[in-house]
Amino acid sequence: MNTLPTAIADVFIVEPKVFGDSRGFFFESFNERVFSEAVGQEVRFVQDNHSRSAQGVLRGLHYQINQPQGKLVRVVRGSVFDVAVDLRRASSTFGRWVGVELSEENHRQLWVPAGFAHGFLVTSESAEFLYKTTDYYAPQYERSVAWNDPAIGIEWPLNGKTPLLSVKDAAGQLLADAEVFS
Repeated sequence: MNTLPTAIADVFIVEPKVFGDSRGFFFESFNERVFSEAVGQEVRFVQDNHSRSAQGVLRGLHYQINQPQGKLVRVVRGSVFDVAVDLRRASSTFGRWVGVELSEENHRQLWVPAGFAHGFLVTSESAEFLYKTTDYYAPQYERSVAWNDPAIGIEWPLNGKTPLLSVKDAAGQLLADAEVFS
């Protein structure tokens, strides 16, 4: 497994070693020991999630204010533009974002630590998205930052189109008004 840095030091791309031939491919999608070494701390995942979304669906920017979740995210079918936004007020990168393409072809994963909001835009006809979390889903603590907050300025690859949003995501708060981490 290779880890690649992003513009935010605590967020990184995971590139597994893929072994393939004319029959197909194999790769180790997660190894606790190797991943914990890469992160620099022991990481324990407690929940796996799987979602499927149509092209143009934008999910996010989600986080839990209590029981914050670190997420290891990947795509097994299709492609997405995946985004992490730093919501740690004491961080030098507070309010900054990083975005990467995750796809079934590149096999990349993104580590989104606790203290970040997370979201993605489906850029293929559909996408199946898998992610591991370091804490359990707690709807009472779930929050959403507006996907289009100009203070954050995410450059979503929308090509002039309007994304498909859930009611919850359409009601996301501006960063200036959102509960964030100290």
